[in-house]
Amino acid sequence: MTRAEGINGLKLSKEAKLLRREIHSVLKQVDYDYQRMQYNTVVSGAMKRINALEDFKTPDDDGGLAVVLEGFSILLRTLYPATPHIAHTLWSELGFAESTGDLLDAPWSVVDPAALAQDEIELMLQVNGKLRGSLTVPSNAFKEEIEALTLVSPSFVQFAAGAPIKRIIIVPGRLVNVVL
Repeated sequence: MTRAEGINGLKLSKEAKLLRREIHSVLKQVDYDYQRMQYNTVVSGAMKRINALEDFKTPDDDGGLAVVLEGFSILLRTLYPATPHIAHTLWSELGFAESTGDLLDAPWSVVDPAALAQDEIELMLQVNGKLRGSLTVPSNAFKEEIEALTLVSPSFVQFAAGAPIKRIIIVPGRLVNVVL
């Protein structure tokens, strides 16, 4: 299944987006490992994908089902060079041969940059340099928005205890430190 057939145009749940991100981030690593001929980490990547697919709850919608099918398709295509007979049999048994053709003719899986993009990121929250929790913010949030979300977060309110704020230090994509 190609990206255009299975994912574009479908609304994905938060869990499906997380699964797709995991699948494509592992695909990126596996592709790099094949280039370096590090086959032990290729197998490790396959195990990570299998675990992610197993942990995903049964999809109730077309988007979740498409992500699961894409995950198995990518898994089998990346396993094919290392385990051709098993991968080919599974490809046929799962119905990919009927819908997309023989595994031998299937193109190599390509990482979708859109799958790697995150809607939200988690920042570590420090108060006076000590880790006090975490904060989930939109990935495209500006400094002012991050500061506002920090000041109303339960973790900060608990540890600040009404003390005046001297400074807020933001390390983009990593942490927020509030100095009291």
